[in-house]
Amino acid sequence: MKKHDLDNLRGRVDELNVKVLELINERTSLVQEIGKVKEKQGVNRYDPIREREMLNALVESNNGPVPNGVLEQIFKGIFMSALEIQEDDIKNALLVSRKRKAEDTIVNVNGLEIGNGTPSFIFGPCAVESYEQVLAVAESIKSKGLTMLRGGAYKPRTSPYDFQGLGLEGLKILKRVADETGLSVVAEIITPSHLEEALEYIDVVQIGARNMQNFELLKEAGSFNKPVLLKRGLAATLDEFIHAAEYIVSKGNSQIILCERGIRTYERATRNTLDISAVPILKQETHLPVYVDVTHSTGRKDILLPTAKAAIAVGADGVMAEVHPDPAVALSDAAQQMDIPQFDEFYAEIQKFMNTHGS
Repeated sequence: MKKHDLDNLRGRVDELNVKVLELINERTSLVQEIGKVKEKQGVNRYDPIREREMLNALVESNNGPVPNGVLEQIFKGIFMSALEIQEDDIKNALLVSRKRKAEDTIVNVNGLEIGNGTPSFIFGPCAVESYEQVLAVAESIKSKGLTMLRGGAYKPRTSPYDFQGLGLEGLKILKRVADETGLSVVAEIITPSHLEEALEYIDVVQIGARNMQNFELLKEAGSFNKPVLLKRGLAATLDEFIHAAEYIVSKGNSQIILCERGIRTYERATRNTLDISAVPILKQETHLPVYVDVTHSTGRKDILLPTAKAAIAVGADGVMAEVHPDPAVALSDAAQQMDIPQFDEFYAEIQKFMNTHGS
Protein backbone atom coordinates (compact mmCIF):
# COMPACT_ATOMS: atom_id res chain seq x y z
CA MET A 1 0.00 0.00 0.00
CA LYS A 2 1.32 3.43 -0.95
CA LYS A 3 1.86 6.04 1.72
CA HIS A 4 -0.79 8.37 0.31
CA ASP A 5 -3.34 5.51 0.45
CA LEU A 6 -2.54 4.98 4.14
CA ASP A 7 -2.85 8.69 4.79
CA ASN A 8 -6.23 8.74 3.06
CA LEU A 9 -7.49 5.84 5.16
CA ARG A 10 -6.24 7.47 8.33
CA GLY A 11 -7.92 10.71 7.27
CA ARG A 12 -11.24 8.91 6.90
CA VAL A 13 -10.77 7.32 10.33
CA ASP A 14 -10.15 10.78 11.80
CA GLU A 15 -13.34 12.06 10.17
CA LEU A 16 -15.32 9.13 11.53
CA ASN A 17 -13.83 9.68 15.00
CA VAL A 18 -15.21 13.22 14.95
CA LYS A 19 -18.62 12.02 13.71
CA VAL A 20 -18.75 9.32 16.39
CA LEU A 21 -17.82 11.93 19.01
CA GLU A 22 -20.54 14.27 17.78
CA LEU A 23 -23.11 11.46 17.93
CA ILE A 24 -22.01 10.41 21.44
CA ASN A 25 -22.33 14.01 22.64
CA GLU A 26 -25.73 14.34 20.97
CA ARG A 27 -26.85 11.11 22.62
CA THR A 28 -25.52 12.27 26.01
CA SER A 29 -27.47 15.54 25.70
CA LEU A 30 -30.65 13.55 25.10
CA VAL A 31 -29.91 11.32 28.10
CA GLN A 32 -29.46 14.46 30.24
CA GLU A 33 -32.93 15.60 29.20
CA ILE A 34 -34.31 12.15 30.01
CA GLY A 35 -32.65 12.41 33.44
CA LYS A 36 -34.44 15.72 34.14
CA VAL A 37 -37.77 14.17 33.22
CA LYS A 38 -37.11 11.12 35.38
CA GLU A 39 -36.14 13.32 38.34
CA LYS A 40 -39.43 15.24 38.08
CA GLN A 41 -41.35 11.97 37.89
CA GLY A 42 -39.40 10.40 40.75
CA VAL A 43 -38.24 7.54 38.50
CA ASN A 44 -34.91 5.74 38.99
CA ARG A 45 -32.27 7.00 36.60
CA TYR A 46 -30.81 3.55 35.94
CA ASP A 47 -33.13 1.15 34.11
CA PRO A 48 -31.39 -2.21 33.53
CA ILE A 49 -34.30 -3.55 31.46
CA ARG A 50 -34.12 -0.61 29.08
CA GLU A 51 -30.34 -1.03 28.83
CA ARG A 52 -30.69 -4.73 27.94
CA GLU A 53 -33.33 -3.93 25.31
CA MET A 54 -31.01 -1.39 23.67
CA LEU A 55 -28.08 -3.83 23.67
CA ASN A 56 -30.22 -6.59 22.16
CA ALA A 57 -31.39 -4.25 19.42
CA LEU A 58 -27.81 -3.26 18.63
CA VAL A 59 -26.69 -6.90 18.46
CA GLU A 60 -29.53 -7.68 16.06
CA SER A 61 -28.50 -4.76 13.84
CA ASN A 62 -24.80 -5.63 13.92
CA ASN A 63 -23.45 -6.77 10.55
CA GLY A 64 -19.78 -6.82 11.67
CA PRO A 65 -16.89 -6.75 11.63
CA VAL A 66 -17.18 -5.74 15.32
CA PRO A 67 -17.93 -8.89 17.41
CA ASN A 68 -21.12 -8.74 19.45
CA GLY A 69 -19.18 -9.05 22.72
CA VAL A 70 -17.01 -6.06 21.84
CA LEU A 71 -20.07 -4.14 20.66
CA GLU A 72 -21.81 -4.67 24.01
CA GLN A 73 -18.68 -3.62 25.91
CA ILE A 74 -18.41 -0.39 23.90
CA PHE A 75 -22.04 0.57 24.40
CA LYS A 76 -22.08 -0.38 28.07
CA GLY A 77 -19.27 2.16 28.50
CA ILE A 78 -21.31 4.78 26.65
CA PHE A 79 -24.39 4.01 28.75
CA MET A 80 -22.42 4.16 31.99
CA SER A 81 -20.75 7.48 31.14
CA ALA A 82 -24.14 9.02 30.33
CA LEU A 83 -25.55 7.80 33.65
CA GLU A 84 -22.59 9.31 35.52
CA ILE A 85 -23.18 12.64 33.77
CA GLN A 86 -26.85 12.48 34.80
CA GLU A 87 -25.81 11.95 38.41
CA ASP A 88 -23.31 14.83 38.23
CA ASP A 89 -26.02 17.11 36.85
CA ILE A 90 -28.29 16.32 39.78
CA LYS A 91 -25.48 16.70 42.33
CA ASN A 92 -24.38 20.06 40.88
CA ALA A 93 -27.97 21.31 40.94
CA LEU A 94 -28.18 20.92 44.73
CA LEU A 95 -28.52 24.20 46.63
CA VAL A 96 -25.61 23.17 48.90
CA SER A 97 -23.35 22.38 45.93
CA ARG A 98 -20.12 24.30 45.42
CA LYS A 99 -20.99 24.34 41.69
CA ARG A 100 -24.22 26.14 42.52
CA LYS A 101 -22.57 28.70 44.83
CA ALA A 102 -18.83 29.22 44.55
CA GLU A 103 -18.30 31.45 47.58
CA ASP A 104 -18.22 30.05 51.10
CA THR A 105 -21.31 30.36 53.28
CA ILE A 106 -20.58 32.20 56.50
CA VAL A 107 -22.74 31.11 59.44
CA ASN A 108 -23.28 33.92 61.92
CA VAL A 109 -23.86 32.98 65.56
CA ASN A 110 -24.44 36.18 67.52
CA GLY A 111 -21.58 37.92 65.75
CA LEU A 112 -19.22 34.95 65.54
CA GLU A 113 -18.55 34.18 61.88
CA ILE A 114 -18.09 30.48 61.21
CA GLY A 115 -16.45 29.63 57.90
CA ASN A 116 -14.46 32.85 57.44
CA GLY A 117 -11.08 31.08 57.44
CA THR A 118 -10.40 31.25 61.18
CA PRO A 119 -11.23 28.05 63.12
CA SER A 120 -13.78 28.42 65.92
CA PHE A 121 -14.72 26.07 68.74
CA ILE A 122 -17.68 24.55 70.55
CA PHE A 123 -17.16 23.08 74.02
CA GLY A 124 -19.41 21.91 76.82
CA PRO A 125 -20.69 18.89 78.72
CA CYS A 126 -22.20 15.88 77.01
CA ALA A 127 -25.39 16.27 79.04
CA VAL A 128 -26.80 19.11 81.13
CA GLU A 129 -26.96 17.79 84.68
CA SER A 130 -27.21 20.91 86.85
CA TYR A 131 -26.85 24.67 86.78
CA GLU A 132 -23.58 24.49 88.75
CA GLN A 133 -22.10 21.92 86.37
CA VAL A 134 -22.89 23.95 83.25
CA LEU A 135 -21.78 27.23 84.82
CA ALA A 136 -18.37 25.83 85.77
CA VAL A 137 -17.71 24.77 82.17
CA ALA A 138 -19.15 28.00 80.75
CA GLU A 139 -16.86 30.14 82.90
CA SER A 140 -13.86 28.16 81.66
CA ILE A 141 -14.99 28.63 78.06
CA LYS A 142 -15.51 32.36 78.53
CA SER A 143 -12.09 32.78 80.19
CA LYS A 144 -10.51 31.60 76.93
CA GLY A 145 -12.31 34.24 74.88
CA LEU A 146 -14.60 31.64 73.31
CA THR A 147 -18.30 32.20 72.76
CA MET A 148 -20.08 28.87 72.16
CA LEU A 149 -21.37 26.46 74.79
CA ARG A 150 -22.79 23.02 73.98
CA GLY A 151 -24.90 20.85 76.23
CA GLY A 152 -27.32 17.98 75.78
CA ALA A 153 -30.83 18.51 77.13
CA TYR A 154 -32.39 15.74 75.03
CA LYS A 155 -30.19 12.66 74.83
CA PRO A 156 -31.01 9.93 72.28
CA ARG A 157 -29.30 6.92 73.87
CA THR A 158 -28.75 3.38 72.64
CA SER A 159 -30.36 1.94 75.77
CA PRO A 160 -33.76 3.18 76.96
CA TYR A 161 -32.49 2.82 80.53
CA ASP A 162 -29.61 5.30 80.11
CA PHE A 163 -29.93 8.95 81.13
CA GLN A 164 -32.15 10.66 78.54
CA GLY A 165 -31.47 14.26 79.55
CA LEU A 166 -33.40 16.90 81.49
CA GLY A 167 -35.39 18.02 78.45
CA LEU A 168 -36.86 21.52 78.62
CA GLU A 169 -35.42 22.05 82.09
CA GLY A 170 -31.96 21.41 80.62
CA LEU A 171 -32.57 24.05 77.95
CA LYS A 172 -33.60 26.53 80.63
CA ILE A 173 -30.36 25.87 82.52
CA LEU A 174 -28.34 26.43 79.35
CA LYS A 175 -30.20 29.67 78.67
CA ARG A 176 -29.70 30.93 82.22
CA VAL A 177 -25.97 30.24 82.07
CA ALA A 178 -25.72 31.79 78.61
CA ASP A 179 -27.43 34.97 79.80
CA GLU A 180 -25.02 35.22 82.73
CA THR A 181 -21.86 34.57 80.71
CA GLY A 182 -22.72 35.97 77.28
CA LEU A 183 -22.18 32.65 75.54
CA SER A 184 -24.21 31.20 72.65
CA VAL A 185 -25.99 27.88 73.20
CA VAL A 186 -25.68 24.83 70.94
CA ALA A 187 -28.12 22.07 71.86
CA GLU A 188 -29.57 19.00 70.19
CA ILE A 189 -33.25 18.77 69.34
CA ILE A 190 -34.54 15.30 68.51
CA THR A 191 -38.16 15.77 67.42
CA PRO A 192 -39.94 18.39 65.28
CA SER A 193 -42.48 18.99 68.07
CA HIS A 194 -39.74 20.20 70.44
CA LEU A 195 -38.14 22.57 67.96
CA GLU A 196 -40.37 25.63 68.18
CA GLU A 197 -40.33 25.82 71.98
CA ALA A 198 -36.56 25.20 72.03
CA LEU A 199 -35.76 28.18 69.80
CA GLU A 200 -36.36 30.50 72.76
CA TYR A 201 -33.45 28.93 74.63
CA ILE A 202 -30.82 28.06 72.02
CA ASP A 203 -28.78 29.85 69.38
CA VAL A 204 -27.74 26.85 67.25
CA VAL A 205 -29.96 23.83 66.64
CA GLN A 206 -27.94 20.62 66.69
CA ILE A 207 -29.29 17.67 64.72
CA GLY A 208 -27.44 14.62 65.95
CA ALA A 209 -26.04 11.63 64.10
CA ARG A 210 -29.04 9.43 64.89
CA ASN A 211 -31.38 12.03 63.40
CA MET A 212 -29.43 12.93 60.28
CA GLN A 213 -32.13 11.32 58.17
CA ASN A 214 -35.07 12.36 60.31
CA PHE A 215 -36.48 14.18 57.30
CA GLU A 216 -39.39 15.82 59.11
CA LEU A 217 -36.95 17.28 61.66
CA LEU A 218 -34.65 18.47 58.86
CA LYS A 219 -37.51 20.19 57.06
CA GLU A 220 -38.74 21.78 60.28
CA ALA A 221 -35.24 23.09 61.05
CA GLY A 222 -35.12 24.52 57.55
CA SER A 223 -38.28 26.52 58.12
CA PHE A 224 -36.71 28.60 60.92
CA ASN A 225 -34.04 31.27 60.58
CA LYS A 226 -31.71 29.67 63.13
CA PRO A 227 -28.23 28.19 62.48
CA VAL A 228 -28.15 24.39 62.35
CA LEU A 229 -25.25 22.11 63.29
CA LEU A 230 -25.88 18.92 61.30
CA LYS A 231 -23.92 15.84 62.34
CA ARG A 232 -23.08 13.02 59.96
CA GLY A 233 -24.90 9.76 60.63
CA LEU A 234 -23.12 6.76 62.10
CA ALA A 235 -23.13 4.89 58.79
CA ALA A 236 -23.97 7.67 56.35
CA THR A 237 -22.12 8.20 53.10
CA LEU A 238 -21.02 11.74 52.28
CA ASP A 239 -23.65 11.83 49.53
CA GLU A 240 -26.37 11.01 52.07
CA PHE A 241 -24.93 13.62 54.44
CA ILE A 242 -24.98 16.30 51.74
CA HIS A 243 -28.55 15.43 50.80
CA ALA A 244 -29.59 15.71 54.46
CA ALA A 245 -28.26 19.27 54.42
CA GLU A 246 -30.18 19.86 51.19
CA TYR A 247 -33.42 19.07 53.02
CA ILE A 248 -32.72 22.01 55.35
CA VAL A 249 -31.61 24.42 52.64
CA SER A 250 -34.57 23.51 50.42
CA LYS A 251 -36.86 24.98 53.09
CA GLY A 252 -35.01 28.30 53.07
CA ASN A 253 -32.34 28.01 55.79
CA SER A 254 -28.76 27.98 54.48
CA GLN A 255 -27.16 28.69 57.86
CA ILE A 256 -25.80 25.15 58.24
CA ILE A 257 -22.60 23.81 59.78
CA LEU A 258 -21.73 20.28 58.70
CA CYS A 259 -20.10 18.19 61.43
CA GLU A 260 -18.00 15.08 60.87
CA ARG A 261 -18.26 13.01 64.07
CA GLY A 262 -16.85 9.65 63.05
CA ILE A 263 -18.47 6.70 61.34
CA ARG A 264 -18.95 3.11 62.43
CA THR A 265 -16.38 0.64 61.12
CA TYR A 266 -14.95 -2.67 62.33
CA GLU A 267 -12.22 -0.83 64.28
CA ARG A 268 -12.57 -0.95 68.07
CA ALA A 269 -9.53 1.07 69.14
CA THR A 270 -11.75 4.16 68.98
CA ARG A 271 -15.45 4.66 69.63
CA ASN A 272 -15.94 5.50 65.95
CA THR A 273 -13.56 6.04 63.05
CA LEU A 274 -12.80 9.69 62.32
CA ASP A 275 -13.13 10.17 58.56
CA ILE A 276 -10.69 13.05 58.30
CA SER A 277 -10.86 12.97 54.49
CA ALA A 278 -14.52 14.01 54.78
CA VAL A 279 -13.44 17.55 55.66
CA PRO A 280 -11.70 18.51 52.38
CA ILE A 281 -14.27 16.55 50.34
CA LEU A 282 -17.19 18.38 51.96
CA LYS A 283 -15.36 21.69 51.51
CA GLN A 284 -14.92 20.92 47.80
CA GLU A 285 -18.42 19.57 47.20
CA THR A 286 -20.37 22.14 49.24
CA HIS A 287 -20.10 25.80 50.23
CA LEU A 288 -20.98 25.08 53.87
CA PRO A 289 -18.57 25.31 56.84
CA VAL A 290 -17.35 22.00 58.27
CA TYR A 291 -16.68 21.12 61.91
CA VAL A 292 -15.10 18.03 63.45
CA ASP A 293 -16.35 16.53 66.72
CA VAL A 294 -13.22 14.92 68.13
CA THR A 295 -14.97 13.57 71.23
CA HIS A 296 -17.57 11.35 69.58
CA SER A 297 -15.32 10.34 66.70
CA THR A 298 -12.63 8.96 69.00
CA GLY A 299 -14.18 8.42 72.44
CA ARG A 300 -10.63 8.77 73.83
CA LYS A 301 -9.31 11.76 75.73
CA ASP A 302 -5.69 10.75 75.02
CA ILE A 303 -6.04 11.44 71.28
CA LEU A 304 -8.34 14.47 71.29
CA LEU A 305 -5.44 16.85 70.75
CA PRO A 306 -3.81 15.18 67.71
CA THR A 307 -7.17 14.63 66.02
CA ALA A 308 -8.13 18.26 66.63
CA LYS A 309 -4.83 19.36 65.11
CA ALA A 310 -5.48 17.07 62.14
CA ALA A 311 -8.94 18.58 61.67
CA ILE A 312 -7.55 22.10 61.58
CA ALA A 313 -4.68 21.03 59.32
CA VAL A 314 -7.04 19.68 56.65
CA GLY A 315 -9.15 22.83 56.64
CA ALA A 316 -11.93 22.30 59.18
CA ASP A 317 -13.75 25.49 60.15
CA GLY A 318 -13.92 24.41 63.75
CA VAL A 319 -13.60 21.73 66.40
CA MET A 320 -16.15 20.44 68.89
CA ALA A 321 -15.31 18.59 72.12
CA GLU A 322 -16.85 17.75 75.48
CA VAL A 323 -15.84 19.18 78.87
CA HIS A 324 -17.19 18.30 82.32
CA PRO A 325 -16.15 19.62 85.76
CA ASP A 326 -15.92 16.08 87.13
CA PRO A 327 -16.15 13.44 84.36
CA ALA A 328 -15.96 10.57 86.85
CA VAL A 329 -19.51 11.33 88.02
CA ALA A 330 -20.94 12.35 84.64
CA LEU A 331 -24.33 10.85 83.83
CA SER A 332 -23.32 10.10 80.26
CA ASP A 333 -20.09 9.43 78.33
CA ALA A 334 -17.91 9.86 81.42
CA ALA A 335 -14.78 8.34 79.90
CA GLN A 336 -14.53 10.67 76.91
CA GLN A 337 -15.06 14.09 78.51
CA MET A 338 -12.15 16.34 79.50
CA ASP A 339 -12.06 17.84 82.95
CA ILE A 340 -11.30 21.56 83.19
CA PRO A 341 -7.51 21.29 83.74
CA GLN A 342 -7.32 18.94 80.74
CA PHE A 343 -9.45 21.40 78.79
CA ASP A 344 -7.05 24.23 79.70
CA GLU A 345 -4.09 22.22 78.45
CA PHE A 346 -5.94 21.06 75.32
CA TYR A 347 -6.90 24.58 74.29
CA ALA A 348 -3.46 26.02 75.03
CA GLU A 349 -1.88 23.40 72.75
CA ILE A 350 -4.44 24.07 70.02
CA GLN A 351 -3.69 27.79 70.19
CA LYS A 352 0.03 27.09 69.98
CA PHE A 353 -0.55 24.83 66.95
CA MET A 354 -2.69 27.41 65.19
CA ASN A 355 -0.17 30.18 65.82
CA THR A 356 2.65 28.01 64.51
CA HIS A 357 0.74 26.97 61.39
CA GLY A 358 -0.79 30.32 60.61
CA SER A 359 -4.45 29.45 61.25
